[in-house]
Amino acid sequence: MKYSFSPADILLPDFRRHDAYTWAVVACDQFTSEPEYWEAVERKVGDSPSTLRMILPEVYLSEQKERIPRINAAMEQYMTSVLKEHKDCMIYVRRQQSDHTIRQGLIGMIDLEEYDYHKGAQTRIRATEGTVLERIPPRVEVRRGACLELPHVMLLIDDPGHTVMPLAHSLCEQEPLYAFRLMIGGGEICGFRIPANRTGAIAEALEALVTEEQMQARYGAAGLAPLLFAVGDGNHSLATAKACYEELKAQIGEAALDHPARYALCELVNLHDESLHFEPIFRVMFGVDPEAVMAEFEAYASGLWGSAEPQRVTFVWGENQKDIVISHPEKQLTVGTVQDFADAYLAAHPESEIDYIHGEQALRTLSRPVNTLGFLFDGMHKDELFSTVIFDGALPRKTFSMGHAKDKRYYLEARKIKL
Repeated sequence: MKYSFSPADILLPDFRRHDAYTWAVVACDQFTSEPEYWEAVERKVGDSPSTLRMILPEVYLSEQKERIPRINAAMEQYMTSVLKEHKDCMIYVRRQQSDHTIRQGLIGMIDLEEYDYHKGAQTRIRATEGTVLERIPPRVEVRRGACLELPHVMLLIDDPGHTVMPLAHSLCEQEPLYAFRLMIGGGEICGFRIPANRTGAIAEALEALVTEEQMQARYGAAGLAPLLFAVGDGNHSLATAKACYEELKAQIGEAALDHPARYALCELVNLHDESLHFEPIFRVMFGVDPEAVMAEFEAYASGLWGSAEPQRVTFVWGENQKDIVISHPEKQLTVGTVQDFADAYLAAHPESEIDYIHGEQALRTLSRPVNTLGFLFDGMHKDELFSTVIFDGALPRKTFSMGHAKDKRYYLEARKIKL
């Protein structure tokens, strides 16, 4: 039987020869308005082999023309001089986060034929947020010439009975593949190999989560299309993998079905893991008159006559803040109300910009300069995620973040995506 989550040929450095601390760096879409973070990473890495050389941090997207050839060259070099293949396996991961809680994960590969990021998709693997199509082409440019993929994608399973991760833990080998401290406050991580001949029970436990009976019991309706994996982090990276695979299919036809690019390396995490907390992703506008923006927001809010519960947004600028209540919002989530307003405002004011910020303190810091305005609001509860995706489709883009920026997935494992 073909399963949705499979063992993979996973590449890792020989950590007896190479420093794991300088090898692993945080996801490329973090600290996008804080170049000083990435400058600190650069100083720590120095000349050591590092995943930093194989990714394009989004803070440097404007430099992609110069950086992409260097990324491709580093991948080719590391393939021959740094990386060692661990064939046909999964990796059970224990990550101690910055708050000292332990997050369990499972690394393997998914079939991109079973993934669709469009709203309303009925596939077994679905996006949880609206995909910004303009964000895909720069990422495609990176992946198109790459011989490797390095995942920061985290997929969620809705497993309230905790049937999968304890099972994975019981099947892994005793000696860890890696165990080390992550740089700049990222906590600690260790990973244990699970050989392919032990992974059948994991695949069956995953399939048991989406039987018709289980779907009806959890979500209260019959006949629902199975949703096994919801993308928690890295939605645009997974959408990029899908776009590159579809591009390949257009070029070589059915031969793509047997190509390594058909699959994507990901980490599974249980939505009900006690360490997993959903944090709202805030907005900061740059190049704006804060008073003018708030006046337009008040006018926008007063024109809404939806049936959702009242919502509140706290605006932050300089040392000031102001609450504005939306009495009759049309969107169920405050982030949806804010994003609708922001999209319309930015379309009318192309000189202004927006960024998506993790953490209240980071937002307050970024909102201090003149002509800058921050939006603070309550987030979504994680237990609402799967049912919302099933019944309403993808959420507004950048609705939630799974924990703090420093607890995001670090690039560590790799996989070949070229023949």
